[in-house]
Amino acid sequence: MTRTVRLGLAANWRQFWLLVLVNAFVGAMVGLERHVLPLLAEVEFGIASRTAILSFIASFGVAKALSNLAAGRIGDVWGRKRVLVAGWLVGLPVPFLVMWAPAWSWIVVANVLLGVNQGLCWSTTVIMKIDLAGPARRGLATGLNEFAGYLAVALAAFASGVVAEQYGLRPEPFYLGVAFVAAGLGLSSLIVRDTGAHVAMEAAGLRLPVPPVAAPSFVEVFRRTSYRDRALSSCSQAGLVNNLNDGVAWGLFPLLFAGQGLSVKSIGLLAALYPAAWGVCQPWTGALSDHLGRKWLIAGGMLLQGAALVAVVTTAGLYQWGVALLALGVGTAMVYPTLLAAVGDVAHPSWRGSAVGVYRLWRDSGYAVGALAGGAAADMFSLETAVWVTGAVTVLSGLWVATWMPETLAKQR
Repeated sequence: MTRTVRLGLAANWRQFWLLVLVNAFVGAMVGLERHVLPLLAEVEFGIASRTAILSFIASFGVAKALSNLAAGRIGDVWGRKRVLVAGWLVGLPVPFLVMWAPAWSWIVVANVLLGVNQGLCWSTTVIMKIDLAGPARRGLATGLNEFAGYLAVALAAFASGVVAEQYGLRPEPFYLGVAFVAAGLGLSSLIVRDTGAHVAMEAAGLRLPVPPVAAPSFVEVFRRTSYRDRALSSCSQAGLVNNLNDGVAWGLFPLLFAGQGLSVKSIGLLAALYPAAWGVCQPWTGALSDHLGRKWLIAGGMLLQGAALVAVVTTAGLYQWGVALLALGVGTAMVYPTLLAAVGDVAHPSWRGSAVGVYRLWRDSGYAVGALAGGAAADMFSLETAVWVTGAVTVLSGLWVATWMPETLAKQR
């Protein structure tokens, strides 16, 4: 029986919420590592260098960035669902590699596979939600996608902390990962449907002054998203800096808090607060950007993140750090779905997946930049100095958006 294809959240609510659930499992996979792996490096593998410890984040970031790039383009050509299933297949070995790793190099390899899993699956779920929602609710759609992913990051981070406190840093916390990858692969393979027909319908209904006869080449999309288009290039740099500070928070905050005498369980709580605020606020900030516009939410969110990072190193105590990390999460929530929605505003449906892929390439390169630069600064100076510098860079990124990026909401078709 032929299905009627319609755009909109209400018309596609079953598939939309199924994809929300799938992305929750994607986020849960990375949430398991939010504070366990930096501690594992010191406790079980005896690694003292901050740069060496953060190598797993650098490998994750490079793999995720390149996979984002591939996911968008391959999805445009071969279909979204195939990319989603492939991402889960790559992620299958990850929890087993971490549980059984005899050397830190195994952890690095596991995080290469995790990066590919995250790049293929997370990119594809957000692109598919944009396809289903149509232009009117693009910010809400991306907000709900990121809400599910980062709330799951928070819950998995907290759960792994509780399990690690009770049973040890491994293998028990990573049994959860086996369940997450099995559920994600099963749902993606058996129930998720491709969204190619929705892309074709939206493209056919556009009324543009000069509609493109064919999608631009990948090289041209890369240039537009990286530096030629003011809106797209502003999104790319803001995304990179956002994940730069997330990489620093992921890798250095557990070490900073452990150095102040916090327990594994307390560190797990702090590690969960930041992505929890990030996740819970995103449906609201994404929807708000559909009404107020993208630019000032992005600029304001970057400035709030910078202030929160500085607060982490100028205060002390579980309560004070908790407030700072909640502010960091709110600032990130203002930025994350709004950047994706802005890219969707500017990019034509025929090359939207590729543009999102290029944007996510730059955004997730921030993990590698943050891990390498943050680790080097921590080794050369101190953990506090590394966080200070990250906060300053984040403020500069917000000022870039405020002065250079045009508003993109008017570009909705």
